[in-house]
Amino acid sequence: MEETISLKELFQTLKKHFLLIIIITVLAIVSSGIISYFFVTPIYQSSTQILVNQTKNDRQFYDYSEVQTNLQLINTYKAIIVSKVILEKVIEKENLNMSVGSLKRTIAVSNEQESQVVNITVQNENPKQAAIIANTVASVFKENIPEIMNVNNVSILAEAEIGENPSPIKPKPTLNMAIALVIGLMGGVGISFLIEYLDNTVKTEQDIELQLEMPVLGTIATIDISKEMKIDANFTLDNNGGKSIGS
Repeated sequence: MEETISLKELFQTLKKHFLLIIIITVLAIVSSGIISYFFVTPIYQSSTQILVNQTKNDRQFYDYSEVQTNLQLINTYKAIIVSKVILEKVIEKENLNMSVGSLKRTIAVSNEQESQVVNITVQNENPKQAAIIANTVASVFKENIPEIMNVNNVSILAEAEIGENPSPIKPKPTLNMAIALVIGLMGGVGISFLIEYLDNTVKTEQDIELQLEMPVLGTIATIDISKEMKIDANFTLDNNGGKSIGS
């Protein structure tokens, strides 16, 4: 019985503050949309791929141990790609107006498990600049790895390219607005229950019983005076042949 009453009170609270919940939700969605479209700088992404594999001639055969060695070297290569020695040359070559640390934060290096292909991904406010930096990092790494590691097993598999209509990877206004919808609803519901919790006024007989811990013996009904006067006037007209005493 208590669970039924609690559930009923829950829906009554939501119904009572329904307009407040809707207003808060709409404000959250609109704010998120405005920020996403007008205040957040779009970020574009471009990727290039390099292959870690020793160059072979036609007389050489597939060497499993060499492949395993290349795979083990990939983690080392990933660290070298974003190292100061490589990024400084990239900045110098492209005349970039950023520090090594700033450039490093825009670069992500990854590879699939047991794969000799390494992806170099760059994020930038300019899609063309993102592709240029990705390709330059790959080429500078390829040029310098023989001197750094005394090996020559890196080749560029695919260069970064710019599409006709590049789309930013972030922000994502639709996703942000959907998240704002959920947060707005949760916030509106939370505020509604907080208002109800802080409201200690007595509204029903149950509130009196809860506060005083005493049973309610009787209630006084609310009388609409204007309605009662109208009923009395109609009754007077009927008893005087359709004429009021006052007229």
